[in-house]
Amino acid sequence: MASSMSGMFLGQQQSAPHPSGGPGGPGQPGMLSGPPGARGSNGNTLVDDLEAAFEAGFASLVSQDYVNGTDQEEIRTGVDQCVQKFLDVARQTECFFLQKRLQLSIQKPEQVEKEDISELRNELQRKELLIQKHLTKIHNWQQVLEDINVQHKRPTELPQGPLAFLEQASANIPAPMKPN
Repeated sequence: MASSMSGMFLGQQQSAPHPSGGPGGPGQPGMLSGPPGARGSNGNTLVDDLEAAFEAGFASLVSQDYVNGTDQEEIRTGVDQCVQKFLDVARQTECFFLQKRLQLSIQKPEQVEKEDISELRNELQRKELLIQKHLTKIHNWQQVLEDINVQHKRPTELPQGPLAFLEQASANIPAPMKPN
């Protein structure tokens, strides 16, 4: 993953911070400048750091030391540290992409509108398919209800009484043929 995306942040141009030191105050980066730590530790990119933090967290979960049964509190602390590192790098990565999205919306607002229109069209299409699915189900259930109503009407059309069943059954029996 990192190998395919490792160049992602290398050639990025960063805007200069605002003259006042950025919206965060003096000494803090501006919203349009590169995120703090666009380059992570050891000159790696945020994606590299995110991948490394994930691998470290996963390794801590499957480590042979933990399988052999060391102190549970030590295990929990180690895993918590790895998860916290992963979450921190994930937040930095999210911040980076949100800042790039903000830059795009300022520099090319028509692109954002095109994406919004595309998303709305996809949502409409998805909802139309959902409506068609529900209409099909409604039609099927209406047919089931009609069938049930027809079945309930038949017994009421039959004559009622103690001998009604016998009369109906005998009506379906053909009369014997008389020999000539």
